[in-house]
Amino acid sequence: MVDRLRLATHIASIRDAVARIREVLPADPAAFAADRTAREVVALNLFVAIQDAIDLAVHWLADEGSAVPESYRAAFLALAEQGVVDVALAENLAAASGLRNLVAHRYGALDWARIHGFAATRLGDLEAFCTAMARRAES
Repeated sequence: MVDRLRLATHIASIRDAVARIREVLPADPAAFAADRTAREVVALNLFVAIQDAIDLAVHWLADEGSAVPESYRAAFLALAEQGVVDVALAENLAAASGLRNLVAHRYGALDWARIHGFAATRLGDLEAFCTAMARRAES
């Protein structure tokens, strides 16, 4: 049985991080690259949102009695295999887990254009994940 409080906590955290990114993200990649504060706020909140999505995926699988995958990427793909989220969304989130790793382990060498590109185009994946998980918990 899925822990609804944990689910709600992760969803709220993801949505808050996405909102914070949207508040500070300049439309122009060059402006983003030049703005240290925006870069730091976006990188931190991307890390938080993606990490919470990973945590939610892993907890969901464990709560449902499934084997917990060995990688973050595999956790999202396992949710798709179980029909919890659609395959395209799972693949996008699996790719996002790689971005999370870059932020976590190579902060000084981040590709700001890539970070901006993700933040400008892929935040909807995190929101769609929240919606899918909340709907699934209600059923």
